Amino acid sequence: MNIRNIAIIAHVDHGKTTLVDALLADAGVFREGAERVDCVLDSNELERERGITVLSKNVAIVRGDLKINVIDTPGHSDFGGEVERVLRMADGALLLVDAYEGPMPQTRYVLTKALEEGLRVIVVVNKCDRSAARPHAVVDEVFDLFGELGADDDQLDFPVLFASGRDGWVRTEPDGPETDTTCLFEMVEREVPPPRTSGDGAARLQVSSIDHNDFVGRIAIGRIDRGTVRRGASLTVTTPDGAPRAGKVADLMVFEGLGRRSVESASAGDIVAVQGYPEIAIGETLCDPVALEPLPLVSIDEPTLTMDFMVNDSPFNGREGKLVTGRQIGDRLRRELRSNVALRVEDLGSESSFRVSGRGVLHLGILVETMRREGFELAVSRPRVIDKMVDGKRMEPVEELTVDVPGDLSGRVIECVCNRGGELEDVDSATAIARLRFVIPARGLIGLRSRLLTLTQGEASMHHLFRGHEPFKGRVPRRTAGVMVSTHSGQVSAYALDALQDRGDFFVKPASPVYEGMVVGEHCKSGDIAVNATREKKLTNMRASGSDRALKVAPPREFGLEDALEYIEEDELVEVTPRSIRIRKRVLDALVRKRQEKAAESSAQPT
Repeated sequence: MNIRNIAIIAHVDHGKTTLVDALLADAGVFREGAERVDCVLDSNELERERGITVLSKNVAIVRGDLKINVIDTPGHSDFGGEVERVLRMADGALLLVDAYEGPMPQTRYVLTKALEEGLRVIVVVNKCDRSAARPHAVVDEVFDLFGELGADDDQLDFPVLFASGRDGWVRTEPDGPETDTTCLFEMVEREVPPPRTSGDGAARLQVSSIDHNDFVGRIAIGRIDRGTVRRGASLTVTTPDGAPRAGKVADLMVFEGLGRRSVESASAGDIVAVQGYPEIAIGETLCDPVALEPLPLVSIDEPTLTMDFMVNDSPFNGREGKLVTGRQIGDRLRRELRSNVALRVEDLGSESSFRVSGRGVLHLGILVETMRREGFELAVSRPRVIDKMVDGKRMEPVEELTVDVPGDLSGRVIECVCNRGGELEDVDSATAIARLRFVIPARGLIGLRSRLLTLTQGEASMHHLFRGHEPFKGRVPRRTAGVMVSTHSGQVSAYALDALQDRGDFFVKPASPVYEGMVVGEHCKSGDIAVNATREKKLTNMRASGSDRALKVAPPREFGLEDALEYIEEDELVEVTPRSIRIRKRVLDALVRKRQEKAAESSAQPT
């Protein structure tokens, strides 16, 4: 069969998964009369809730004698590790670009990786049905981006298609009849080369992705680089610097539509799923024992943020979660390392705390959210950037930040970002929406999104991309307001909150359980204050004029997980359970906290 392997790459929310829906529909994958599900590849619960792709997916589309293995990749920069490893399986790429927004930060990142792998890139200008679409200008911007990234003449001569994934059509010109996606299939067959292989020698396959089945365990997914893989064959697991491990192919499957089909054998160039290797990891190579020639490991960019994962030691420990011990948390994190190649985990000298490093707050936040839905209960620290020393100088990660905001609000955004160590590089104000480009320390991004949304009444949208390491840029301002810390354990009373309303905003509501050291609100001034949110009204048999007025308590501010992680300071933790997200002090006892603060102040004073 004629095989093509392509990856779909783009900036977040430029329509990759929606376009795949249209391709699957035109290929007859969906049964006639069956209910259609939008973004069918976003099968993960978190992906559907957030509207983003977190994990790469494989599907196969067959039209006549043409089989196209399609790899849908994440669009958010925090999940760039998924893109890096799966591009090894592809020979071409569909680069989707929004017909209005044009190339965005993640567009640059994924295109860089595709060009490094030598993939044939087909540019698809998507969302051409938008009233504000500017397809020709976007194609010019994409050409400029190719040039900036050092593309050669062959790469600069990229084919272009215009599409609306939502409406299910693709054509060679921006204007014309809205039919189907046939021209995309024809373009892929014509422009994308057949799979690159190393000939017909001994079988070899590198693992690029891992799936899991409750009945059969781990399933290795990868492209056959050489020879033929057969069901029941003995293949050895190898790495360039590891000891070989013998094993046997228990089952061999190829992708077909949205599912898989068991086969007796598969040849070089096809993407397959292999069962029978319970400990196999991404990057390892399955080789015929007669020719142990492992492929180089996948190169993955280093993490930029780190957080501490700890056993929850609050008074509410064990009330809402069923997996609470350090051993259970550690085992879960080590299992995550097998498939999440951009993650790093290290022990902190005890069985109750671990240091976890990743690409960004969203990358780590998705991991924590997944764990809490599995029944874990834990406490996590504020994210911190990972510095490194180069020639005796302290270097820190720096990000390229793009903010789209109405022109009359751009001044507020510039002031806010520059106060966090950012430097304005470019302003594009050709339309009513100004596009501001900054270079900012990764530290300055923590908590920036919520601050910009507040300043612009929700009008700003921001995207960032890792740029490299630069000399340390000094102190970056953090949260200016203090917090209200509970001094008592019990249930929150409306009477107490009513009396405290002039002190700031609350994070809890009446009847919520609290404990000593838990953060119950934000103070309207700098500095923390201790409050008793459980105080009840003294009841007497006397009536007084005005004392029995109806209590009106403002609704609490609710935090999502990423919001809470960006909000806390170094002396605070986020307590995460399957049912609750709470903010607390690291040290719950107020007297102990006070002694520590005095000790820190005295040590900071000059002698």
